[in-house]
Amino acid sequence: MRVVLAVLAMFVAGPALALSCIRPDVANTYKRAAEAEEIYVVIHGTLTFDQTLAPDNDLTNQNRPDTLIPARLNGTSLSRDGFVSTFRRNISLVLQCFGPWCGGAVSGAEYLAFLQKTDAGYRMIIDPCGSLVFPEPTQAQLDQARSCMRGQRCSPRQ
Repeated sequence: MRVVLAVLAMFVAGPALALSCIRPDVANTYKRAAEAEEIYVVIHGTLTFDQTLAPDNDLTNQNRPDTLIPARLNGTSLSRDGFVSTFRRNISLVLQCFGPWCGGAVSGAEYLAFLQKTDAGYRMIIDPCGSLVFPEPTQAQLDQARSCMRGQRCSPRQ
């Protein structure tokens, strides 16, 4: 009887599981990237890749490794003058999973992205909480990134 109750409890508790994320904020992300040991560049552009290579969020696989997908990002990189330098590169799209939840992206969509620069190239890392990317960024988000880069107001949301 105890075994049956334990199994029933697992099924009842299952749907209550949820991923809790703090909503990403450009200023928080900028500060975190600036303080990191890794090197990051800020890009505003359009991402293209084969979406069939992305993992499904089907809640069945608890221990998924990162999914690396060849991708292309066309846009501009951020400098003190704003988003003015052309950036057209092949990159690695890294979709990370936290338990059964995986980061996702849309091919053809516009992104404000903090790309990690490595010896092997650039990596656009997307976790399920969207910590380093802002899909379809607003003008306010782009302005916040420029302000942070210029050393002006870079106050994270409270």
